[in-house]
Amino acid sequence: MNVKPLSPIDLALAASLLVLLGALSWRLQLGLSKQLAIAAARTTVQLLLIGQILRLLFAHVHVGALLLMSLVMLAAAGREVMERQHRPIRGLHGWLIGTGSMFISSFTVTLLALVVIIGNVPWYTPQYAIPLLGMLLGNTRSGVALGKDRMTETLWQQRHIIEQRLLLGQTAGQAVREIRSQAIRAGMMPIINSMATAGLVSLPGMMTGQILGGSSPLDAVHYQILVMFLICAGTGFGTVVAILGVERKLFDVRHRLRLDVLHSVGLSSDK
Repeated sequence: MNVKPLSPIDLALAASLLVLLGALSWRLQLGLSKQLAIAAARTTVQLLLIGQILRLLFAHVHVGALLLMSLVMLAAAGREVMERQHRPIRGLHGWLIGTGSMFISSFTVTLLALVVIIGNVPWYTPQYAIPLLGMLLGNTRSGVALGKDRMTETLWQQRHIIEQRLLLGQTAGQAVREIRSQAIRAGMMPIINSMATAGLVSLPGMMTGQILGGSSPLDAVHYQILVMFLICAGTGFGTVVAILGVERKLFDVRHRLRLDVLHSVGLSSDK
């Protein structure tokens, strides 16, 4: 059984729903019409482009091409993490913290799954490597972005309390212990919620795609369980590494809080 192909007319009918949603947004003055249009255009262009790239990769399997595409995906994910921060860390360090944490977690977990768990030969077969890495990066990116944003924002809001704790003799780690825990929980909560409701409230995307492609529902379930566990592990490890990186950047070796490394332009609470 093969997936029924969709025609441009089918996609246009689906796009008409976004047009109606944009019109409703304009009527209610939600200010989302432009964002919807841009998001829809980006989705269409990016997916069509990646479809052509994957077609070439599937036809000509090469570990170098796979590595190059993986690094491009990682760089794009790092940029998205920076864009989602209310108070991003200034300069290259802010990008490196998010990107480095995703590299350590997502690439390690993906490699483990490809080599040890799935065991496909060769391990870098694009049909397995690219979708798996993409799902891990996408979810880890969300966790890292949420965790970093919670960490920096809470540190800013409670900066006077943190400084008082430091004056009383606490170390940086002791002063921000609760904030660090809250930030890690914030990054982990979306994937935990997804795992708790998988199969009851929603059918995850990979499982749905395999069923539509004609795979046995039980085989699809097994792969989906694997993917959910890998995503949870990747998100958790990535969020922890990112939060520890933020903590290290915002305190110097003498345990002094350094909020000057944060961007704060245009934020009312800075006044």
